[in-house]
Amino acid sequence: MADAGANEGAAPVKVKEVGSTIVACPMLNSTNYTVWALRMKVILRIHKAWTVIDPGIEENEEKDYLAMGLIYQAIPETLIMQIGDVESSIALWDTIKSRHVGADRVKEERLQTLMAEFDRLKISESESIDTFTWKLSGISSKGAALWESIDESKMVKKFLKSLPRTKFIHIAASLEQVLDLKTMGFKDVVGRLKAYE
Repeated sequence: MADAGANEGAAPVKVKEVGSTIVACPMLNSTNYTVWALRMKVILRIHKAWTVIDPGIEENEEKDYLAMGLIYQAIPETLIMQIGDVESSIALWDTIKSRHVGADRVKEERLQTLMAEFDRLKISESESIDTFTWKLSGISSKGAALWESIDESKMVKKFLKSLPRTKFIHIAASLEQVLDLKTMGFKDVVGRLKAYE
């Protein structure tokens, strides 16, 4: 039996059983919208209800109510009280999205802040390749959530420029001279540097 205090402070999770598989709806909070939306899309696809939210694919009243029911399970009561009068799952989804992603101006400001963070990011002498990769990938993921993907060649160049020269000068120089950084994949560069590390 699990420790009763193990999940203390964690947001409650709604669970739905599908056949022999249990699918849990994650609870939305003020800081997890991007991950919540990705998880909910998968859950709605499992239930074959995403087609009523994804614009123009299908209109089906039964699936619409199923999608609304799943979304309502995954949002806090305070939000339900604010937006509970919407008439369709797509309107519900769009309302939640606009409250958490915001208007284009806010999105642009977030993107500018994110790109400034990307430009400032450097690896410290004591930091591992894995840790720095997580930071860089995290910024890339946040950019994708704002519908702005960071080009893979830009990620590769940033990664190589950010390496401490005392530790990685030889491998960075050989990678820059021998390989075409425009076509080199980010994962490939990280793999080569981890092998060197």
